Amino acid sequence: MRKQLSKNWLTSQFWLRFLIILLLVIGVFFRFVNIDKKIYWGDEVFSSLRISGYLQSEMNEQLSNGSLLTIKDLSKYQYPNSERNTIDTIKGVILEDSQILPLYILMTRFWVQHFGDSVAAVRSFSAFTSLFTFPFIYLLCKELFGSSLIGWMAIALVAVSPVHVVYAQEARAYSLWIVATLISSLALLRAMRLKTKVSWCIYAATLVLGFYTHLFFTLVAFAQGIYVVVIERFRLTKTSIYYLFSSLAGFITFAPWVWIIINNPQPAAVAWANAKQTFFGSVTRWAGIYSRTFLDLGISPSDPGKLKLALIPFILIIFAIVFYSIYVLCRRTPKKVWLFVLTLIGSVGLPLLVTDFVFQKRYATTRYTLPSVLGIQLAVAYLFTTKLTSISPQVWQKKLWSIVVFIVITGGVISCSLNSQAQIWWNKLPEGYHEFPKIANIISQGNQPLLISDDSIIPSIQVLGHLVDRKVQFQIVKKNHLPEITNGFTDIFLFNCSDYLKAGIEKIYSSKLQQINPLLWKLTKST
Repeated sequence: MRKQLSKNWLTSQFWLRFLIILLLVIGVFFRFVNIDKKIYWGDEVFSSLRISGYLQSEMNEQLSNGSLLTIKDLSKYQYPNSERNTIDTIKGVILEDSQILPLYILMTRFWVQHFGDSVAAVRSFSAFTSLFTFPFIYLLCKELFGSSLIGWMAIALVAVSPVHVVYAQEARAYSLWIVATLISSLALLRAMRLKTKVSWCIYAATLVLGFYTHLFFTLVAFAQGIYVVVIERFRLTKTSIYYLFSSLAGFITFAPWVWIIINNPQPAAVAWANAKQTFFGSVTRWAGIYSRTFLDLGISPSDPGKLKLALIPFILIIFAIVFYSIYVLCRRTPKKVWLFVLTLIGSVGLPLLVTDFVFQKRYATTRYTLPSVLGIQLAVAYLFTTKLTSISPQVWQKKLWSIVVFIVITGGVISCSLNSQAQIWWNKLPEGYHEFPKIANIISQGNQPLLISDDSIIPSIQVLGHLVDRKVQFQIVKKNHLPEITNGFTDIFLFNCSDYLKAGIEKIYSSKLQQINPLLWKLTKST
């Protein structure tokens, strides 16, 4: 009987690894397929502006003077060129975007200089970076659990995790932040085990990597400190001393940028988070944030309530699996294992949870809770692996958990499939940009179209610049100014214009404006 169980266990291990490798291939495919299909939205055009090395103030001054502009003129402020160097890029981040941290911007600038100026090239750096999630989460599981099988299961979950795929195709620092969190976590556990100066120096270096990747990595580092203190039982041990020196070295290297943030604050960049939110609104948002770890059908906070209600059974199942996995983890693993996972989950999740529910703010978004997502996936990977590989005579239990794993993985694959075919997804702020593809299509159908606007160049005009045909020309003016429209254009459109601009053009050019949608008007001859 025991030999038969052992043989079945080895067979299940073989098929488990085979299926996980298949899922890994599928996950890599989803990270790169149709990478340039989705709208290049506001946050991404800001990333591109920083990569270009120009200041927003420079761009506004040079483009908002009423002259005719081509797509090439707009693209000058979206990709690197010979007029601006790396120092200019750092200067732009310091003066106008100090909160986004420079490492991702500099690495992406280098990447684009070698792989070309296009949306696909810019986003492919995030996709490429996300591939490092696989080896590092595997190594982290081996270090934490002492099990390669749990590492393989974690790879499978991450490979088809909708939230990982979404941010692997985003021109922002989130994929790099995920990798930095995994590397830092692995380095900490390894340093605590080896207790050597070299291993603690490596951990200090990973802190620097994380600090200069995302501002919220400071919360991850703080949670790691809590973990060390608790594991060492609040005593000043050799491990505690090494940790203090390593973390101090990491914080010292980050201190110059902290000074920059203090002296160049950008409150407008996070003004959206100050919006008041009801208790029910917070519950809905958090349910969406964590359920997207395993299931994402593209529903955004602005979608109708009926769609959200339809998801409630699935969300409840996901949360049941998550809470049960944490329960099993805490019951069956040593303190040093379950405490690490809990501190990772709570590192960013707990502060944002308090901010949302106590202060009624709206800081919590999926992109800010990615370290918590990693912690949840570690717990679920442990649960699934132990249930599937358990040498138990009760066959029905293993079959039940096989079905659960199949459903979770299938939900991830379906989610990634839907995402790969969509032009706009919930992370692209659909409530603000859902009309842009339609607008771009209407404008591009003209033979010699001209688009006039007094709207902000970033993000709106630059977003459109990535969508319209290259034959489209632009004429951008400052508020309370009117353009001089030249002859030769067959179709003239006004985009998101002020009443002053609309009334002025109708009066001066003896024309009428035909409203096409809430953001677009077409100039027609007055009858």
